[in-house]
Amino acid sequence: MTPTGPRDASGDASDVVDVVALGESMVTFLPSRPGRLADVPSFARGIGGAESNVACVLAAAGHSARWVSAVGADGFGDHLVEEIGSYGVDVASVRRDPARPTGVYFRTAGDRAGDAHEVAYYRTGSAASAMSTDTVDLAAVRAARVLHLSGITAALSGSCLDLLWELTEPGPQRPFVSFDINYRPGLWPDPDGPRVLLDLARRADIVFVGSDEAVDAWGLHGASAVRDALPEPELVVVKMGPGGAVAFDQDPGDAEDADGTATLARAPRVDVVAEVGAGDAFAAGFLSATLRALPVRDRLRHGHLMAAAALTVPGDLATPPAREHADRLVALDDTAWGRLRLGPGWTDETQRADEEVRTS
Repeated sequence: MTPTGPRDASGDASDVVDVVALGESMVTFLPSRPGRLADVPSFARGIGGAESNVACVLAAAGHSARWVSAVGADGFGDHLVEEIGSYGVDVASVRRDPARPTGVYFRTAGDRAGDAHEVAYYRTGSAASAMSTDTVDLAAVRAARVLHLSGITAALSGSCLDLLWELTEPGPQRPFVSFDINYRPGLWPDPDGPRVLLDLARRADIVFVGSDEAVDAWGLHGASAVRDALPEPELVVVKMGPGGAVAFDQDPGDAEDADGTATLARAPRVDVVAEVGAGDAFAAGFLSATLRALPVRDRLRHGHLMAAAALTVPGDLATPPAREHADRLVALDDTAWGRLRLGPGWTDETQRADEEVRTS
């Protein structure tokens, strides 16, 4: 199972990029020190967006990537387009909306899972929330080997949800669809949100979902229960944090067999700096290996390594390991992989392998 592009394979192949990621990106304000938002005196500016994060990581890893979205005709919009473009991402299809602002948000420095963590979003009425089938360049979106979407976009507005229904509609022009559940309860005032996400996921080819998300959204406990609820996708990847990730792929000889094969890959031990961006990086690593037609176990391990790169820096985006560096680590036997421990700076390819593989 390797994505090849739009299913009719028509048109100029030179126009097709490896991955198109569609979704909102916002300017992120990162605190200069720990503490309540009320007490933080200053913030550093960054970028934050699940789909654009995936595009940036894939571009940095050597793939052709395009980000499709909308931003305001303002300075924050300029910053997003320029910064994301600096990673090598094609941003030519990002619409500038003169009537709506670019979204921004502020967050505290603490772990997102902690009770003291605060996030203040200013995205209501943003340019991206007005995306629709009429305002987005659908041809640019579909000209991809993989189209990466997420549940965040579905929650932004009715027009954004209609756009996702259109893009996931089966047909000859549809690329291979990757869908990250990205369940954000605060974005879903409608109690039908979890059902909408489930229905969208069932139309995708690859689905990424965290085990905690599956519990919160659908009350599903265990990776097998998630696969049972999502029989249609060719691959369902359930992320279990430090416990690793499991991928369920269909039996290629029986499209009706939803069980197929389950592949588990343990996560390496990581000296975590911040947890933001790890899920997006995991998806990027898995998709990178998918585009290279690597075995499922190796795809999972590449996902873990990209996630480890994000976990060992303070922001959403990290420099990924060089492909040869990552391939060498992925090829370790189970014993050596189990001893792998990664800390800040581990993606520097000049480091010796024996500095990376060590016991705690």
